[in-house]
Amino acid sequence: MQLFGGLEGRVEKLEAENAHLFNVTNILAKRLAELEKVLDGQTVTAAVPVVASKPAAKPAATPVEKEESDDDFGFGESDEDDAPKGESEMQKMKRLAAEKKAADAAAKKDKPAPVLKSNVVLDIKPWDDETDLQEMEKAVRAIKMDGLTWGDSKLVEIGFGIKKLRISTCIIDELVGLYDLEDNIQELEDYVQSVDIVSHNKI
Repeated sequence: MQLFGGLEGRVEKLEAENAHLFNVTNILAKRLAELEKVLDGQTVTAAVPVVASKPAAKPAATPVEKEESDDDFGFGESDEDDAPKGESEMQKMKRLAAEKKAADAAAKKDKPAPVLKSNVVLDIKPWDDETDLQEMEKAVRAIKMDGLTWGDSKLVEIGFGIKKLRISTCIIDELVGLYDLEDNIQELEDYVQSVDIVSHNKI
């Protein structure tokens, strides 16, 4: 009786354990089914909570460094702003050269030309020793020409009692020609035999 009583107690214990395992197995099977539904995208209202996924945060945009151009340093604000659209580099160079040439020509036109002068010394020889040298000098100085100014004079001994008149002049080169001046003096035939240029220096 004790043997059967002990076996009966063990059988009851095993039955209780099997019933517990059966319940646990059912619970696991149910949760497994619910998990499969979650994986399939189905809504579950049972014990397994589903956490809504948040959209992935966008990475912060990396600031792009601005490339430094010539305009940032003041370059490029040159004559290109004034250049006609569609003008090639060669056309631009030709245009600038023409403008510079025109500006130079205008500057030269407005600027008065320098007055060029010369200091000329003449030797005027008389016919002979009887020629009145004072009268000859008066006749020479009486010659008037634009740009001609008579200067100092003196008598220079030639020989045999004959002297010649050496006289200096200041002339404006553009107005007085030396050949014209010689011809005018040479026309004083009553006094003058010849005219020589002793020196001709630019002032």
